[in-house]
Amino acid sequence: MNPSTAFARVLVDELVRGGVTDAVLAPGSRSAPVALALASAERDGRLRLHVRIDERTASFLALGLAKASGRPVPVLTTSGTATAHLHAAVLEAHESGVPLLVLTADRPPELRATGANQTIEQAGLYGGAVRWALDVGVPEASREEAQNRYWRSLAAKALITASGVLSGDPGPVQLNLALREPLMPDDDAADLPEVFRGRPDGAPWTAALPSPGYAATAHRLPPRTLVVCGDGPAIAASGLDDAFPWPVVAEPSSGQWAHGLRGGVLLLGAGDWLATHRPDHVLVVGRPTLSRPVNALLADPAVAVETVSAVPGWADAVRASSRVSRIFAGADGDADAEWVASWRSAAERVGAAVDAALDGSPSLTAARLARDVVAALPAGALLVIGSSTPVRDVDRLAVPRADVTVLANRGVAGIDGTVSTAVGAALVHRGPAFALMGDLTFLHDLTGLLLGEGERRPDLTVVVPDNDGGGIFAQLEPGQDRYAADYRRVFGTPHGRDLVAVAESLGWAASRVSSPSELAGALALGGPRVVVVGTDQRAEAQLATDLRSAAAAALRG
Repeated sequence: MNPSTAFARVLVDELVRGGVTDAVLAPGSRSAPVALALASAERDGRLRLHVRIDERTASFLALGLAKASGRPVPVLTTSGTATAHLHAAVLEAHESGVPLLVLTADRPPELRATGANQTIEQAGLYGGAVRWALDVGVPEASREEAQNRYWRSLAAKALITASGVLSGDPGPVQLNLALREPLMPDDDAADLPEVFRGRPDGAPWTAALPSPGYAATAHRLPPRTLVVCGDGPAIAASGLDDAFPWPVVAEPSSGQWAHGLRGGVLLLGAGDWLATHRPDHVLVVGRPTLSRPVNALLADPAVAVETVSAVPGWADAVRASSRVSRIFAGADGDADAEWVASWRSAAERVGAAVDAALDGSPSLTAARLARDVVAALPAGALLVIGSSTPVRDVDRLAVPRADVTVLANRGVAGIDGTVSTAVGAALVHRGPAFALMGDLTFLHDLTGLLLGEGERRPDLTVVVPDNDGGGIFAQLEPGQDRYAADYRRVFGTPHGRDLVAVAESLGWAASRVSSPSELAGALALGGPRVVVVGTDQRAEAQLATDLRSAAAAALRG
């Protein structure tokens, strides 16, 4: 057995022993030993292998698998620019705390810095975005027992570090695998030789015991306290429940959305109402990323801000936190009952006002689509929301649900890789899965629709509001009339494509929905499927303004 083959088989064996159930690869030559070892493990029923032709798609697929399962997922690439295509997913995993294991095949040291084909400086390529990076020593045809200990211990350490079992800080890990030729196996051995065996009974080489639980004490909250929940692990807010007396404004991907007020951000954006209902204290759980009104409240010097974060870093974009703690285990103190009731009443009035405005249009707008998709999902469904307008529409307009799991790539809030993230999450979710994303987000990751030959097809329905370009800009400063001359060219970016035909060309069932009455039926058909809804950028921007006005009028009333 040549050294590269021995290393690859030991590495994959130890990853499986450490709990890996899914792995992703993009094809290549330098990575061949590990790719073949993964394929062999799949044939033996030890893991599921997902193959993608595009490294960026592969990495976001692994991200989705890891995000939905909570388990480390390896993604394997060959050397050179292939490794650079993983960087966006590594950054998202870093900021979101997702256990991603990046396996980058590389040339051995003697071929580096020589102009050798497909060779770049890969060691440390991802900088501070990984929890740990190791340039693995080149496998040799000697010292087998010592190498076996080395290979197995580093695989175990990579999984433990990525999962955050000891640190409380899960995230990506890079193992840079320098491999010499021969790269293809020179034997047909089904089992590893004795010298390369692992622990007895399939045990991992090194097992980590979870750190003792954090002994959090109940927070003493002032009477007028508002809780703001941003993207982050649900464990950070384990003290929230249905009986929690203070008002909560929660982002859809916070894990606490069901405890939040509907349209809370619309309350915060209504300046006149907020002036008389402003909280004295804000408890921030996780990382708020969606709303300017939230940031404006946190920056208000008259408001005391406290932050809770389950990981060593914490979110404090406006640098206002006076205290930080790890877990919100519960609260004591007396809420101002009249003040709390005014927040809840206001949320109900705003909800009724925006429903009336959305239902007043006969067409299926993107804003109404966000509300209606959430309402139509079956219990137990998974919803992956794309960044840009869809996640904000869900945040402002949808009725929060406790029986739906919501995920979003809010670590860096990019639109890249969203289709692949949704496919990965759908493949490990036990139930139907749905995704809501804009047309540019959809087009940005079309290769995510290409499924591996013979692999399980996800029960995923991707809903795409198609406004023929970057519609969110029409709602921001670039959409102002003073910039109209250049808006279409550099912000609106119309694509002019028939997205139903595009999806069908990549093997997915697809249809176009034009009215609210057609939506529920389209969502009930099952996946893999794409549902396209045509919308208008300028009309959506005007509707967003109208909805804010309707909310403000309801609060005045």
